[in-house]
Amino acid sequence: MTDQQEPRSAGEMLDIVDEADRVVGQAPRGEAYARNLRHRCVFVLARDARDRIFVHRRTAEKLVFPSLYDMFVGGVVGAGETYAEAALREAEEELGVSGLPQPVPLFTFLYEAPGRTWWSAVHEVRCTQPVDPQADEVAWHTFLTDEELAERLTRWSWVPDGLEAYRRLQEWRR
Repeated sequence: MTDQQEPRSAGEMLDIVDEADRVVGQAPRGEAYARNLRHRCVFVLARDARDRIFVHRRTAEKLVFPSLYDMFVGGVVGAGETYAEAALREAEEELGVSGLPQPVPLFTFLYEAPGRTWWSAVHEVRCTQPVDPQADEVAWHTFLTDEELAERLTRWSWVPDGLEAYRRLQEWRR
């Protein structure tokens, strides 16, 4: 995080969207979560130069899914922000790098679980630079091969939306 960036918080404004992903209003992130208002999120699968996937454990202080593992970097799309803008911003912030290529959009889906709903845009990016993950987002990280990740899917506790996005990504690739 650079000195010019403010930490994203419960007060961050989000676009609220309908079942067709059309903006119908705005609300602070904390209110969107508390009232289960549908908003937008991005998921970015980051691969290194050796084609391994960046995997991390979220910090205990995260508002959603604290201390769980994730195979995506990403987060909420701010009010007025596009999925593409959010994907690049989130990938650079969480990986602790700058100058990434624009993440490639793959597909979108509506994530719905009890008390949670958001439109999700899945992207992929190649990060050939050394990473320096954002300490307030990432408690631990590594790069895993596809096979190593597959071995850990049933052994580690994963964020449910990321697990769903990964399942859909595997189907999408077939």
